[in-house]
Amino acid sequence: MSGPFTPHSLSADNGDGIKPKKHLTRIPMPLSGEAIRLMNYIDDVSVTLRRILTGVATLDDDERALVSAHLAQASPSAQDVLDALAKK
Repeated sequence: MSGPFTPHSLSADNGDGIKPKKHLTRIPMPLSGEAIRLMNYIDDVSVTLRRILTGVATLDDDERALVSAHLAQASPSAQDVLDALAKK
């Protein structure tokens, strides 16, 4: 049995033989409250997009075209956000 998990180790073993998933064994980078809040907003957008995808199946062709045009004109877009994040 190995020792307890410490921030300096890249693996953990609590004695049950089950190792944590890789993403849980990385040394975490501290995030500001604002970064966490923005990531939560992104999660909320993802939930909304899943709901939209579910609703798409109920639309006829004309409704799909209208919703598609509405989405294309939405501002800011996800690409606008990606562009802002890429700026240094």
